[in-house]
Amino acid sequence: MISPIANSALAQPIAQTTAPQPPAQLKPLASTGDTVQVSNAAKALLQESLETSAQTAKEASAGDPQAIRLQARHSATRVHTK
Repeated sequence: MISPIANSALAQPIAQTTAPQPPAQLKPLASTGDTVQVSNAAKALLQESLETSAQTAKEASAGDPQAIRLQARHSATRVHTK
């Protein structure tokens, strides 16, 4: 059974004491002149990751050992269905 609430005080709205502030303008950060240099190994790794399977096959047929290993790895993980 649900009983009624006795002594319920009426809720009164709380007056807002401060007016909302407009968002502050963001100042652009000054450039510190820091530079980043990417190593040749990182550039080569990026190039290999962007390479298509056709490019890898072409390089593997030309005798590129890395392309041959990559093709072998992909063919080993590929699921063969009949």
